[in-house]
Amino acid sequence: MTRGRFIVFEGGEGSGKTTQAARLADRLDALLTRQPGGTTIGAELRGIVLAAAENGLADRAEALLMAADRAQHVEELVEPALASGRHVVCDRYIGSSVAYQGYGRGLDVDMVRAISGWAVGGLWPDLNVLLTVPADVARERTGGERDRIEAAGADFHQRVAEGFLAQAEDEPEYWIVLDGTGTPDEVEDRVLDALDEMLPGLLDADHSTADDRTDAAPAEGGPAEGDR
Repeated sequence: MTRGRFIVFEGGEGSGKTTQAARLADRLDALLTRQPGGTTIGAELRGIVLAAAENGLADRAEALLMAADRAQHVEELVEPALASGRHVVCDRYIGSSVAYQGYGRGLDVDMVRAISGWAVGGLWPDLNVLLTVPADVARERTGGERDRIEAAGADFHQRVAEGFLAQAEDEPEYWIVLDGTGTPDEVEDRVLDALDEMLPGLLDADHSTADDRTDAAPAEGGPAEGDR
């Protein structure tokens, strides 16, 4: 049986990755999931990590909770789907831990990456799709109540953005960086064009154009395996 492909959407708050992950999963009839969360245990861990009120969570504890969520997520959902031949589209994965807990919190980047790599048994994405938007666009999209990571401050989020770009620069064969501004249809077209180039044959050759599609409701709020 042919193994499914594992595609991850990464980016800062308000980048549009959640919307685009949902659109791609629908197009591919793929399993759509997210991190942190995606499982019953993961939802509990997500509540701790993203609690709006300051809960005294230490930075290293935050990184370990993210890794624990990821271990459960891969064991329970991601790996079984891939092994069955189904594609998986995930909203955040190891790249987010490296960016947020490594670059953002100032923890050892290599250690954060290694812990997550061990937690998932060496399962790495076939492709990371990084969506980027200017800070003012991100703020406009994420208005309202903010969780403890969203409210971490401009300097923190600048370091996170730099962390994402550093990873994409280090592994261009496993990352694509796309402009996340514009309408959902415009961004989706960029995603599809990039996927056609990076993962030939993944998409149907006759997929519809933006003019043929109806807007999806926004949900916004290296080897594939082994060491990399």
